Amino acid sequence: MPKNTSKKKIAILGGGPSGLFLYKRLVESGSTDLEVTIFERKSMLGAGMPYSTEGANEEHVTNVSDNEIPEIVNSIEEWLQTAPAELLDKFDINPNKFNEYKVLPRILFGYYLSSQFELLQQIASVKGILTTIHYQTNVLDIIYNKEYNNVTIETTDDKAVFDYAVICTGHHWPIRYEGKVKGYFDSPYPPAKLAVHLNHAVAIRGSSLTAIDAIRTLARSNGKFIKEADGTIRFEKAAESPDFKMVIHSRSGMLPAVRFHLEDSHLSNDSLLTREEIDEHRKYNDGFLSLDFIFKNNFKEIFREKDPDFYDRIKELSIEEFVEEMMELRERLDPFQLLKAEYIQAEKSIKRQESVYWKEMLAVLSFAMNHPAKYLSAEDMQRLQKVLMPLISIVIAFVPQKSCSELLSLHHAGVLDIAAVNHNSSVEPQNGGGILYKYNDENENLQAVYYNTFIDCIGQPHLSYDDFPFKSLLSQKLISPARLKFKSHETAAKALETGSSVEKDSQGNYFLNVSGIAMNDNFQIIDQYGAYNENIYIMAVPYIGGFNPDYSGLDFCEAASKLIVESILSDN
Repeated sequence: MPKNTSKKKIAILGGGPSGLFLYKRLVESGSTDLEVTIFERKSMLGAGMPYSTEGANEEHVTNVSDNEIPEIVNSIEEWLQTAPAELLDKFDINPNKFNEYKVLPRILFGYYLSSQFELLQQIASVKGILTTIHYQTNVLDIIYNKEYNNVTIETTDDKAVFDYAVICTGHHWPIRYEGKVKGYFDSPYPPAKLAVHLNHAVAIRGSSLTAIDAIRTLARSNGKFIKEADGTIRFEKAAESPDFKMVIHSRSGMLPAVRFHLEDSHLSNDSLLTREEIDEHRKYNDGFLSLDFIFKNNFKEIFREKDPDFYDRIKELSIEEFVEEMMELRERLDPFQLLKAEYIQAEKSIKRQESVYWKEMLAVLSFAMNHPAKYLSAEDMQRLQKVLMPLISIVIAFVPQKSCSELLSLHHAGVLDIAAVNHNSSVEPQNGGGILYKYNDENENLQAVYYNTFIDCIGQPHLSYDDFPFKSLLSQKLISPARLKFKSHETAAKALETGSSVEKDSQGNYFLNVSGIAMNDNFQIIDQYGAYNENIYIMAVPYIGGFNPDYSGLDFCEAASKLIVESILSDN
């Protein structure tokens, strides 16, 4: 079937937050020669996994507030004035006392995103953009038609041809042991499955926001939080759960940092390197982007005027030395003692609307580094993964105050502890149910602890090329594994001896395989011969983490959708 030349027919696979921002860009692009079709697995647009019952219960809150959310159609504050009364009552929201600096229940936020999708459809209709929504529809395959330069989308019900397809299929947690091994959960989602009475210790793997979601749900199923007269809260175990306890197992032995006031709520900065400056740097660095160059210019230099004392403290430090200094306090203090101190600091930050500036700039650095990360050398990507990202992932988790106070009260009640585990720790499912957690503790003593219940809470796993769900793109060789070239053959040769993720090509070049698939700067998939596909784009988070190490959040959705829509509309 020849390519449609009158209107551009665009398929969006997935109607969650990524699909929402993409649709918004299309509607606001100024072009009306568009036909947009959205395929959504569920019966609701906008919310996706994180902001629906698939990813949240009523107790779960966002880690961003209204002032930090990229503009869609109207603000949350404006939407609440028209939101259904029963929804406001359910979450005890008074729209006349709304605070744009406070976090929201995640499910309520999902309804907001859904309403934005409806408003965008109305705007599209007025503009003459035809929109078709296929609810409760699973996309089975994507087939590229090279002869006609178009794409066939195959669903459980039908096949349809489009000029462009954008994969926005969102989060995905593969099921490996859940349902086969009693007490084993591959993820805490949907959280309703954790609303169970337990009278034993529960092993939680990871200390991310994902883990905090699981902890808050389990706590409510096995006890209650009681608000004291002075405003503090305490936790009381249920009578039927006297031996209930939760143990976080974390490689760092640390808890994530607490949410504070952001001076620039959208993580942008006038002092950041421009695309032209990055391209100029790469021109004189064998095509590579230097991690040290990014760290110096997108982090250190910003403090020269903003915080001269901090600049003097870090200006001569390497990335490794900076991380070591910032981690030193976290490693020295008890994690719950540090959480309490950061909670107090964050409360002051929010009350005074003053940023904890170095933490904010670390978030800015992570966001600014995300898109050009594909141009790092393999050596720098390994440094990023092993040295800088562990600090970034802790500091910019932005744990909401309410979640933080609950963690502290659980620890105070003797219900929540944390264990530092080494990189070689293992979780071994047991035939009779439960798991054996094996790890070396802080004193290098081997521990082997049995748990009846285990919940894997390390967050969205980075899935591999082999996990990619649309098999025709694999068989057509239209996608390729994400990989980065080594700058030094000597370093690569040593890495090849010790790691299976390093490979050598026929020209003698060495590459580091990273997770997911390869794509270009416009998020177009790259085939096994190195050519990008003009018709197929990807924003699906599990498959882009190799080239986009900080791919989560609405800020990412906003930035990526801009590049994709500009590329589609410039294609004549």
